[in-house]
Amino acid sequence: MREQGTISIHTENIFPIIKKSLYSDHEVFLRELISNAVDAIQKLKMVSRAGEYSGEIGEPEIQIAIDKDRKTLSISDNGIGMTAEEVKKYINQVAFSSAEEFIHKYEGKSDQQIIGHFGLGFYSSFMVAQKVEIDTLSYQAGAPAVHWSCDGSPEFILEDSSRSDRGTTITLHLMEDEQEYVEDARIKQLVKTYCDFLPVPIKLNGEVINQQKAPWRESANNLTKEDYLEFYRYLYPFQEEPLLWVHLNTDYPFILNGILYFPKLRPDVDVTQGQIKLFCNQVFVSDHCEEIIPRFLLPMRGVIDSTDIPLNVSRSALQTDRTVRKIADYISRKVGDRLKELYRDSREEYIKVWQDVGTFVKFGSLNDEKFKKQVEDIVIYRTTYETPVGAHSTSPATETPAVQVQAEEGDAWQDVQPAESTPDSQLPYGQVSKPAPTHSPYTTLKEYLERNKSRHENRVYYCTDEVTQATYVELHKKQGLEVLFMDSFIDTHFISFLEREYSDVKFSRVDSDLDQTLLDKDKAGEIVDPTTNKTRSELIKELFEKALNKPKLNIRTEALKSDDPQGTPPAMVLLPEYMRRIQEMSAFVQQQTAQFPDDHILLVNTAHPLIQNLVSLSQGSIIQGEGQSPSAELANSICQHVYDLALMAQKGFNAEGMKSFVERSNQVLTRLTDRATSA
Repeated sequence: MREQGTISIHTENIFPIIKKSLYSDHEVFLRELISNAVDAIQKLKMVSRAGEYSGEIGEPEIQIAIDKDRKTLSISDNGIGMTAEEVKKYINQVAFSSAEEFIHKYEGKSDQQIIGHFGLGFYSSFMVAQKVEIDTLSYQAGAPAVHWSCDGSPEFILEDSSRSDRGTTITLHLMEDEQEYVEDARIKQLVKTYCDFLPVPIKLNGEVINQQKAPWRESANNLTKEDYLEFYRYLYPFQEEPLLWVHLNTDYPFILNGILYFPKLRPDVDVTQGQIKLFCNQVFVSDHCEEIIPRFLLPMRGVIDSTDIPLNVSRSALQTDRTVRKIADYISRKVGDRLKELYRDSREEYIKVWQDVGTFVKFGSLNDEKFKKQVEDIVIYRTTYETPVGAHSTSPATETPAVQVQAEEGDAWQDVQPAESTPDSQLPYGQVSKPAPTHSPYTTLKEYLERNKSRHENRVYYCTDEVTQATYVELHKKQGLEVLFMDSFIDTHFISFLEREYSDVKFSRVDSDLDQTLLDKDKAGEIVDPTTNKTRSELIKELFEKALNKPKLNIRTEALKSDDPQGTPPAMVLLPEYMRRIQEMSAFVQQQTAQFPDDHILLVNTAHPLIQNLVSLSQGSIIQGEGQSPSAELANSICQHVYDLALMAQKGFNAEGMKSFVERSNQVLTRLTDRATSA
């Protein structure tokens, strides 16, 4: 048998299109040819199970052979093979998908998956080959072996072959500028990238070079914690262990399998770029699937595999449609379910991973109404609340309020500090052992509001920087006021979101203003100068206004309540909540760093011994010549120094500001030592 003819195509110039436009990367030809080989093996299993083939199937395998001298690359399978008529039908009629027709014929008779969707995959070989040959023998009894060849033009030759083994071999005669594909290392790299998890051994020079097992196609009940971790390490070597994972598995209303991991977020992670690998029937398609993954889950890692995700003809891009949106909703819901499961079953573990997982939860709440409803009761915050020993209630505390982690039996929250020796085998599904957390307890917003109803109803005190705002936090703690730590990069936006959700709740940063319970009003009214009838507060305010000479600075004098006045700050810089938010919003719109405004508040603590001494110091000593007395000058310098120290808790100094601060500090210390040595 020898036949010559013209390939039936649906466009006049299919080969230039294939070579230049159809596929974005030439290397995917190997993915397509190996996928076809796997299809051929799966088809053989189907016809065998259907009773149409009684011969031995044998061990399925795909062989890749390289001949550097002849500059050829061959891909062989021991699958179903083709007859001459099938070659004419499926090879010569470009864009006629044999996979679709085959699935229709054997629908319902097997659970084997057929990879091919387009019928164009075979022709991707012409991107790298100047000539392609097919040598094939069908499973059908008495069918002759067939040899087909084409040089990249619409002309082909079909003739008899001497092949005696069932299956198909595709031989590519590579172009001169495509010789990289006769290198073993290059082929191994491509198989690992695209075909690593195909369920058939792929051999190169007799060596199996693919993993074969796709964990995401397994039932979650068949996988251990180590299986999940091992798979993550294989996908993302040299990365920190994942926090937890979500196993996806559904066949209605679409087919989707996958494993998604919550990674530990690093500062250098671009949260706008997808990290998840997209597969179609265990064939790698892309590592960019932003259209499928909800935006707030893009930093997650892992694998999604679906035959229902609409790909374009080259499989290199997604076609957005209703199914994609449904899949995104499904993934979002499953992630929410997994987080709620962990919250319910292992609060200790949930708290340990919250610092990273909380970013996903908050971002998702901001962007997805359904997800927000799903997780709103498991958003937790680190807090200053300390539970009295033996307490087991979330009712408002009569003593110092305390926050705990909700226990298995009841609503009580208790500080979480699990033993570091807890073995991994005792941890619930999907969890990773980590170092014990800090002693800081956690609470939900609803519990915070309920607990503090009698003290400051519908008001939330929060801190965004535990270090710079430490003085303010400590001041609140000493007076029994509970403070939430909202110090992640997303919390600035999340606070505004919470205010929309809880319209009657006011959020106040600890350095925006001071609650009246922090002030001692009796001391503030003390009269100290019978001549002028001015209070200490009025004298101190005048002293600071004169020393600082800042018209936009609003100086307030208050006595901070404390059993140890020396332990309170002599002064604090306050920035009203609304003013700070306007500054931050303006900076965000202009993509600039928020500048500290000139018109802010300096609250001077009149109860502090240093401030009380300043009044006496400023009024003392005799004026020598013109100007101020040395004591008054020293008082002015100390006022400036007190202001600088208070300001440092709010903003860093620039080079000039730091230089001035150091110089003033040295002057103050010099004058103080002069007075001490001359006394």
